Amino acid sequence: MRVALIHDVFFDASGADRLRAALSEARERDAELAVLPEIPCNPWSPATREARDDDAEPPGGPRATLQGAAAKEAGMALVGGAIVRDPDGRRHNTALVFAATGELVGRYCKVHLPHEPGFWEADHYEPGGEPPRAIDGLPMRLGLQICSDANRPSGTQQLAAQGVALIVVPRATEGATWERWKLALRANALTGACYVLSVNRPGPEQGVALGGPSFAADPDGDVLVESEQRLCVVDLDPETVARARRGYPGYLTHGAALYREGWGRLVE
Repeated sequence: MRVALIHDVFFDASGADRLRAALSEARERDAELAVLPEIPCNPWSPATREARDDDAEPPGGPRATLQGAAAKEAGMALVGGAIVRDPDGRRHNTALVFAATGELVGRYCKVHLPHEPGFWEADHYEPGGEPPRAIDGLPMRLGLQICSDANRPSGTQQLAAQGVALIVVPRATEGATWERWKLALRANALTGACYVLSVNRPGPEQGVALGGPSFAADPDGDVLVESEQRLCVVDLDPETVARARRGYPGYLTHGAALYREGWGRLVE
């Protein structure tokens, strides 16, 4: 499967047109899936501690509708996202997966929320309350994490145990911290025996020094893409995933029951 990593955000007046153009270009390059950064149709809302009502939307709101329609128009799958306000009023930073038909086929709410200058995320949305689940309906089984979730790899390991071939990690990180993120993402790919792909917001916003490359690692943890180009593509091979799962550390058991007991003790 060929995947396009789109290093751009789409919240300004030209955003809808630029999103459609980016997906059209990706499709011309034979990509079957495109990946956008974290909450790509919002400004970086957590730059301040003020949570605005119009930063969020109900399920199927205007930002999600735009992304689904753009995916359908381009005829390719898309990983995007929005701040989604559930019927009970709770807000979540939500990654959204659209099939090439524009249909929403998966979603995941960010669990691990930073709370520090430039990243006042707990003031804008609540942590997700469900573990990550594998998403089918695309050429390869896919899992989602969002940004700082990658630094608490329990979710990554749960997805690996569900047999995902790739984990997609939209993010919003500072350029100065990139080497730390790179190390975590490579380790997640190696220990999960799967591809890990991540796309960052492209540059500074509202005084926050966002920036850093799009990235892809293979199931051996080797870097396939590390680029700040607006659009780049990477080819994923299911046989590479299968080989990694047959080899070390892919063949190790996950020990789910044992670790469930251990985590349960910490919760008690």
